[in-house]
Amino acid sequence: MLNNKYSLVTLSAALLSSTPYAGEDHHAEHDNKIEKIQVTASRLGRIVTESATRIEIINGEEIQEKALMRPGNISMLVAETGGVRVQNTSPALGSANIRLQSLYGRYTQLLSDGLPLYGGSVASIGLLQIPPTDLANVEIIKGSASSLYGGSALGGVVNLISRTPSDELEAEVLVNATSKNGQDITTYLAAPLSHELRASITAGAHHQQQQDLDNDGWLDMASYERATIRPRFYWSGENDANLYVTFGAMKEQRQGGTAKSAVTPDGTPFAQDQESLRLDSGFTFEQPVNEELNFNVRGSAMEQRHTHVYGIINENDNHDSYLLESSLSGYSANIAWLVGVAYQSERFSSDEFSAFDYHYQVPGLFSQVDYEASDNTSISFSARTDWHNKYGTQFSPRMSVLYRPGNWTIRGSYGQGFFAPTPFIEDIEDAGLSRLEPLNNLEEEHATTASIDVSYVFENVETSVTLFSSDVENATELEVINPLTESTDKRVRLVNAPGQSEIRGAELLLRYRWHDLKITGSYLYTDATKQTLFGAGRSPLSLTPTHSAGAVIMWEEHGSHLLGFEAYYTGTQHLEGNPYREKGDAYWHLGLLGQITLGKVSYFINAENLLDVRQSKDERLLLPQQAPSGRWTTDLWSRNDGFTVNAGVRIQFGH
Repeated sequence: MLNNKYSLVTLSAALLSSTPYAGEDHHAEHDNKIEKIQVTASRLGRIVTESATRIEIINGEEIQEKALMRPGNISMLVAETGGVRVQNTSPALGSANIRLQSLYGRYTQLLSDGLPLYGGSVASIGLLQIPPTDLANVEIIKGSASSLYGGSALGGVVNLISRTPSDELEAEVLVNATSKNGQDITTYLAAPLSHELRASITAGAHHQQQQDLDNDGWLDMASYERATIRPRFYWSGENDANLYVTFGAMKEQRQGGTAKSAVTPDGTPFAQDQESLRLDSGFTFEQPVNEELNFNVRGSAMEQRHTHVYGIINENDNHDSYLLESSLSGYSANIAWLVGVAYQSERFSSDEFSAFDYHYQVPGLFSQVDYEASDNTSISFSARTDWHNKYGTQFSPRMSVLYRPGNWTIRGSYGQGFFAPTPFIEDIEDAGLSRLEPLNNLEEEHATTASIDVSYVFENVETSVTLFSSDVENATELEVINPLTESTDKRVRLVNAPGQSEIRGAELLLRYRWHDLKITGSYLYTDATKQTLFGAGRSPLSLTPTHSAGAVIMWEEHGSHLLGFEAYYTGTQHLEGNPYREKGDAYWHLGLLGQITLGKVSYFINAENLLDVRQSKDERLLLPQQAPSGRWTTDLWSRNDGFTVNAGVRIQFGH
């Protein structure tokens, strides 16, 4: 008979352990009033409170709340998690990436049910093209997870877990409209097709009208038209065999830059548009070999076509991503283990700038061992060796320790990983390749991360403190060629930054629940610096606030009503390349959410940014002259949408 802690992971036991089947519906189970949620991002499918690897959960209840605030994408969903910052990377298009504990956004691996359906390195705009409609929960690993998922997970993992269809028909339609002339409609349908086969389909249509809120001729909010569709199939066969298959398609037209008939300071119009088409597919198959062994194979493919417009320059490119993995896992009374092989491929090709084309091919071997040393002590060790066709052999280890005396939980982790550089750091994603010199002599980026967190749970109160540290070597950054020349046609190049970027910080979290009232408070302190040129000292990392905090009060009675208030504080941030200031001002973001449910119909209204914070109120986003990279705007360090109200209706069908 298998140990209880491992008998729960019959399906998620193997490498995929991210199959939506894992833990059945991913619903919480309650045992002595302690929530038990099975997580899959750690590969071996442990109960979150018993996993040595710290995995933070955004549960289904929170997802439903955030979906009312931002039905079109997941940015709001992840942005309000402690230690997670959604950083705007393009004021022109509105794109953003996810920074985990202040590490660069390009280091965050975004997964869907454990599969990289959005690519190995997700473009910043991709975060805004994923609706939260069919999510059951979200799992977040902070710190290097290269040992589990390869080089794209140098800073951590965000794993989006989809709903699993039940044995009855269920459906949902959500219609939303905003005061900034935006509209969303999303649908979800799930049903059994036979005794062995279940299916779901999610689709959405989204529209935003362009907005020039300060009437300066530069659009503060880009317009877009987007459509998405994703069917999923779940098959259960004899002998506990399981197959999960999904397909996805997304098409979007996004337009920003100067408004009609407006010009930049050099007297010319500058349209900044992007048309995207993404097609993807993925599968996971799992077959128990016997009572103690599981075989797993999974794969994914993604192709994304972009058509960019940067003023008078057009850029057309393709991004392709492929994954194939196979693993074997086993379980005994105190040990769970996994070994596997993987092949990952990332390809970029540009029609106009072929000098930047690359094709990364990365075969790898990985393993993980979880050892339960005693009833309250567990150890997890994982390691991966990748053979990168350009950057050679890379070894990525990670070790985590869990100690649980009574109501206390103490975890420590240490990990190392790598990231293969591409041309697409934030400035280049926003400005294109036309002014970038071909990449030359770049080295791979490396990071070492460590953390220790202490949690205490007593009745309805949960508190935790986390101390974390990251050292990043060879971080790629943009450098201006001949910066002292007066030429208006300057060029830039990517270089490895000297020395290390050092990030030190602490997270505090408090949760309290009393009947239908839920209160959450968080605080994040970050000391993030990098070495200046020629070793002359250290300077703060830009767009990294030292202090940030949040509080949410939610009163909810399921099936009746919901009323919530949230307040988020963002402290001052160091800025680079901004001619108007060296530091961004601190600001507050306040919001109110209300919902009334009558049977199967819910009516909701949400007010965001009650203080009407908008960066362009104080200064122009537009630069006095075009930056050497080709960019026309400063970084967006604050909000730029102002006070916004959205309202709508959610209609549910079935059970």
